[in-house]
Amino acid sequence: MVRKQKASFTVFILFLLVTMANYYFYIGFAIKPYLIFSILYLLVHISSFYFHRLHGFEIAMLIFYLVYSYTGAFALYPSASIRILLGIILYISCYFIIKSIIGHTNNWTIERAIADAGIVFNILSLILYLMGLQKLGFNFEGDRIYELGVMLDRNYPRLIGVLQDPNYFVFYNTLFFSYFLCHSKPMKNKAGLLLCILTNLLTFSRGGLLVLLVTLCLYILKDKPLKKIKLLAGMVVFLSAAAYLVVYYMKLNLLSVLGSRIEDLAKDGGSGRLELWGRAWEFFVSYKYLGIGAYNFPEYNSFRYGDSLQVHNTFLEILSESGLIGIACFCVFILTVFIQLIQSKLYRNKPYLLLTFVGIILQMGFLSIIINDMFFLYLAILSTYMHQERYKSQIKQRSPGLIEK
Repeated sequence: MVRKQKASFTVFILFLLVTMANYYFYIGFAIKPYLIFSILYLLVHISSFYFHRLHGFEIAMLIFYLVYSYTGAFALYPSASIRILLGIILYISCYFIIKSIIGHTNNWTIERAIADAGIVFNILSLILYLMGLQKLGFNFEGDRIYELGVMLDRNYPRLIGVLQDPNYFVFYNTLFFSYFLCHSKPMKNKAGLLLCILTNLLTFSRGGLLVLLVTLCLYILKDKPLKKIKLLAGMVVFLSAAAYLVVYYMKLNLLSVLGSRIEDLAKDGGSGRLELWGRAWEFFVSYKYLGIGAYNFPEYNSFRYGDSLQVHNTFLEILSESGLIGIACFCVFILTVFIQLIQSKLYRNKPYLLLTFVGIILQMGFLSIIINDMFFLYLAILSTYMHQERYKSQIKQRSPGLIEK
């Protein structure tokens, strides 16, 4: 019993640390809390480390990162490619450590850790947001001003919580949102779902909120949509109450802000994304097959246009930096994940994994996440479920009576 509680707490801490992306030290790439935790855990529990047999999507993932890193050999800025190569090696190493950690537990432990980490993540972020607003004196005038959990972006007080960017906040919250949505019966999970909705709304992320709306629609249409009416009604009541409190205490016209964010889309080209996407396509046209080299877009962009921004589109970023060969390998990797989700029947048994996958892929169209800790955590959880399903299938074939329904 004590061992199970210890394992459950370890997985919870690991999941929570993955969300603490704003707290790191930089050595060419970010060294984040969960990376340190994973390495220390390995050093202490080296004897219990187990390297699981690779799934098809993991082989495709390794091939993609190998090809992507290889393009750095021809890059005009090799130092940038070397940095991303070291980051890839570190992140993938920690991916296998994370797999080993959660591989020693069961489905109940994983899902409890997701629920607990999701609630703590959202509560901490909301507290930091409110504290940031208080420090700003509820004065929302400013641009690119950071205060605790708030980022003022063109006079919008956007929630960043324990992250650095409001758009990435929605991305990190996708796993928790999907889980709470598919397991909304317990009161704790209902509270978690409402917290996710509130914090996501306060990011004022247009792309992120659109993706979550699509995810919600898929969940409703998945099966027995009429039974979802009660859940939707509860969401509407909660959001109405939350909107009233925001307007009353923060003096913030929430509907006006959301309307302005939508209107700004036509003026700012998605916060400059359309212009960045055009530049990425321009680089691809010039270097079709192997691209400009791994992680070289910011350098090229800085040299030609005076800013070192990323593409804010994972597919275009891979296309411009590793060409047709790189994007082909990436698409095979993503397609393999989807196929194995279907083949393993996890899309039906654990629907939150499919909803999370859809949310992640859609948000790749707005964010640069070639290597991302939450994406790797999702893949590690998915891989663990697949190993357990494979093990159950093998046991069932040998001794059908031993498998619990």
